[in-house]
Amino acid sequence: MKAIVLPRPGPPEVLEYRDIPEPTPGPEDLLVRVRAAGLNRADSLQRRGGYPQPGPKTEFEVLGMEFAGEVIGLGDRVEGFAAGDRVMGILAGACYAEQVVIHQRLAMRVPGNLSWYEAAGTPEVYVTAHDALLQCSFQAGESALIHACGSGVGVAAIQIAKVMGASFVAGTAGADAKLAQAKALGLDLGVNYRTGDFAAEVLAATGGRGVDAVLDVIGAGYLEKNLQSLAPRGRLVFVGLMGGAVAPFNIGLMLAKRLQFRGTTLRSRPLEEKASTIRAFEKSVLPHIASGRVKVVVDRVFPLAEAAAAHVYLESNANFGKVILDVG
Repeated sequence: MKAIVLPRPGPPEVLEYRDIPEPTPGPEDLLVRVRAAGLNRADSLQRRGGYPQPGPKTEFEVLGMEFAGEVIGLGDRVEGFAAGDRVMGILAGACYAEQVVIHQRLAMRVPGNLSWYEAAGTPEVYVTAHDALLQCSFQAGESALIHACGSGVGVAAIQIAKVMGASFVAGTAGADAKLAQAKALGLDLGVNYRTGDFAAEVLAATGGRGVDAVLDVIGAGYLEKNLQSLAPRGRLVFVGLMGGAVAPFNIGLMLAKRLQFRGTTLRSRPLEEKASTIRAFEKSVLPHIASGRVKVVVDRVFPLAEAAAAHVYLESNANFGKVILDVG
């Protein structure tokens, strides 16, 4: 089968489009013919050598953590799925390929209203955003600040916070056009981080109180202003580290406001935890995607063979929503 292989860490040009052996499903696995795969920032980080795939090293390192496709084979102990079912899911890697295997407990059925591209852009970012909001105990009537609100996770988090009953959602992005698109999805306050001070604007919009939760994919670069943006007993959940991993912070402000910090990642969790996270998403969010209330936003689609160009585009920060690979 055709796949995108990473022979060594490096720039996008190191990615190779080549033949590799087809995967073999285990007794509780589905074998899936991939129709589309989603790109994520973690893919770029892995390509550069900064985020190795967990588990034993494979003969061929294939990138990609989310996919959508059709079931073409089933393990002996699989229940509830059949050949031809449309499924989507999250893996630790291997999704930039024509076939993948996934444990039956991690597979989700694709809602009938989603295209292959939309389905491939759903699992990683929408499950991550929902889980992050749960990690910070977000409740109806509370307020949130979502950074990189034009990214896949940001677009998902805005909408999920709203369906969870958020009273106010603020977000940051580096382009006014992205903020305008985010407002069409429910964003109440958009701040261009290149020209504005998001902490000052959040405090002004909330009467000096701040927000109850911050969902942050930036990390070190935003830590101090995140502290300023949080309300008393606010919660900060770290989902990514695009702006660095190490930073000093004001412990006094944390104590005075009685703040809580959480960190979260899906990739390295054991099967039981991943399955529980998937089921929570299926129950609380997937029905809203199926109804169209929560939209999966696809920015641009590239052929699988042009994965390197897709990485260049993703790293340009020009996208609003998901960048997808068409696997045919």
